[in-house]
Amino acid sequence: MRRSSTLPPLQALRAFEAVGRLLSFRRAGEELLITQSAVSHHIRELEEMLGCRLFIRRARSIELTAEGAAYHNKIGKGFQLITAATAELRAVAGHGMVRLSVLPSFAANWLVKRLATFQHLHPEITVELFPTLDLADLALGEADLAIRYGAGPWPGVEARLLAQEALAPVVSPSLLADGAGLKQPGDLLAHPLLFTRRAAEWQIWAQAVGIDLDAARIIQLTDYNVVLQAALNGQGVAMGRSRLIEEHLASGRLVRPFDQLVRSAEVAYWLVTPAGRQQGAPKRALAAWLEHELGPGGAGP
Repeated sequence: MRRSSTLPPLQALRAFEAVGRLLSFRRAGEELLITQSAVSHHIRELEEMLGCRLFIRRARSIELTAEGAAYHNKIGKGFQLITAATAELRAVAGHGMVRLSVLPSFAANWLVKRLATFQHLHPEITVELFPTLDLADLALGEADLAIRYGAGPWPGVEARLLAQEALAPVVSPSLLADGAGLKQPGDLLAHPLLFTRRAAEWQIWAQAVGIDLDAARIIQLTDYNVVLQAALNGQGVAMGRSRLIEEHLASGRLVRPFDQLVRSAEVAYWLVTPAGRQQGAPKRALAAWLEHELGPGGAGP
């Protein structure tokens, strides 16, 4: 393939974008799945073609030159445009793959066991799950659809409310057997409370039932799956998300000491799609199924 006399090689531009963003030849190589020496070769090739230095190389670090910073800003925008255009075309092309971003806890405790129903209805569509605690960038094509949990809205996406979560504390029967004495909500303050990195659920429930958590003993955990496991082990009290703990309640592995179920728009499930982008038939089919399953009359509580 002939090279353009005005356009640098794509491999060199990709290496430059990655190094400029990460400020590391090693990390750029890991991201691009090439060696550090190959990255250095691409950068030297680009600098020779452009006739200027792009990086200042120090003993333990690198930084962009003024020319390199200006060039990187424009090159980065170019790659973003290419990525967004590719994602937009894929969205309307009608192929049978849908990439869905979800929280790991939602995938493990609600979605996975129901996906067989969707596959039976739509055997021509493959659903690829991306369980992550971070928000996928739909505009850049990291996923086609997402189910997000929280208050919404989020910038750059369209979000449709699927369902509010119903909250109530849950504990292992073993904790109650040890004489926990959870007769009224205020008794919670005598026990460790298991928090995720977002404390909104506990605050919403406590405010609804009229207790103050300032004096509570808190165990801070990251993922709701870890919170559930700690509760199952009798290590404390978890805030139960009703849709995710159905099987644990039905089997008796977890119990609700109190009857107060609290719902709030701040703890809800949302179907998220890229803003202003037409969705192909496979995406629309999965979105419609999720709305049915999570919405009124669906399979959840």
